[in-house]
Amino acid sequence: MNPIDYDRALYYTHRSQWDNLLILMVRTKDDFLSKKIEHVLHAYHFSHDYNVIERCLFALHRYIDHANEMADRSGAGPGFLYQSGGHA
Repeated sequence: MNPIDYDRALYYTHRSQWDNLLILMVRTKDDFLSKKIEHVLHAYHFSHDYNVIERCLFALHRYIDHANEMADRSGAGPGFLYQSGGHA
């Protein structure tokens, strides 16, 4: 688990840097993060319904919040600076 990957995922979604998000999806060691990113990218490129995109983004942000909490509890290092707060 690398907290920097979660920080990057939030930054890339916030800035709509989809190419960088795709690279992160391939490089991260966190399979769940990779799958959540895959869902976001698929929804963004192929869905015509904004609600689907919003749900995928919200699920990604929820997972990142959860992973950050687990990292804080395990003492794996400091959490990242940006908290999504559950907003998509």
